[in-house]
Amino acid sequence: MLEHGGQLQSATTRFGIAAGDWLDLSTGINPQGWPVPAIDPQHWQRLPEAEDGLEAAARAYYQCPQILPTAGSQAAIQALPRLRGHSRVGVLDPDYSEHAHAWRRAGHTVVGLQAADIGRPQADLDVLVLSNPNNPTGGELDPALLRARRAELAGRGGWLVVDEAFRDASPAASLISETDQAGLIVLRSLGKFFGLAGARVGFAAATPDRLDALREWLGPWPLSGPARVVAQQALRDTEWQQCTREYLARESEHLNDLLSQAGLVPSGGCPLFQWLAYNDAANIHEQLARQGVLVRLFTRPPGLRFGLPGDAAGWRRLEAALAQLEVNA
Repeated sequence: MLEHGGQLQSATTRFGIAAGDWLDLSTGINPQGWPVPAIDPQHWQRLPEAEDGLEAAARAYYQCPQILPTAGSQAAIQALPRLRGHSRVGVLDPDYSEHAHAWRRAGHTVVGLQAADIGRPQADLDVLVLSNPNNPTGGELDPALLRARRAELAGRGGWLVVDEAFRDASPAASLISETDQAGLIVLRSLGKFFGLAGARVGFAAATPDRLDALREWLGPWPLSGPARVVAQQALRDTEWQQCTREYLARESEHLNDLLSQAGLVPSGGCPLFQWLAYNDAANIHEQLARQGVLVRLFTRPPGLRFGLPGDAAGWRRLEAALAQLEVNA
């Protein structure tokens, strides 16, 4: 089991602070998520209907020709390696750790790559997997370079898999509208921008044959009826989406400024989090945790990911905790 953000029970056990007393900034999830309305009881009592309008709402929102709902993007991450024979797979390092884990577990050869490697052909790869924006650094890759890698890979039957879990806050750089092209697979999630991680709603966009194979592997009803209802309504709420993009941009800039004033100048980030590459990351993580502030610790490379506080009280608490830090120069 790989570690992820939001491990409140582990933090509670280790630091002796009750779960409700933490300021959890470890996940990169929008703390002011889409407001979920009451759900008609029939959606709890009936099997989900494939023709309920969710796919149409998703195609309109993502502006893509075809799409498949999945139980979070995690379901597709685990299934895609099962749809190929043994392959040589390039995965960015660092990146969301489940990608390398899933391909390695399925018996493929996984090769770690740096962002600079994406700028040149990778003739020995069958598959290239990356997150854009990167998780955890927030780094952005030029869509033109990704298009070039997609064309090269597709020419030999390969795939470019782009995880765009953090893309909703800055959708202009997405490749999802181009997924009618061979070899391109784009994953999206409602967990981060929409703040609906608990609903476990994701999407895979690719050519029809690739989606048919993925659909067959995942089986019927990958999403619950209530999750489909919530997802469809959230995807159609364009006013909330625009307001949220503006809100997240402001909050992320505020977080950048607050960390910088505390001597923790971010090395990267995106509208949903800030990333700090820092050799003494474990020490800072420990100091914050003892004050009930949970951030995500990474050990390779050493660093910290700070999510956004959700309200004024959270911001005050983070500012106070940062003021108590002993930061090594």
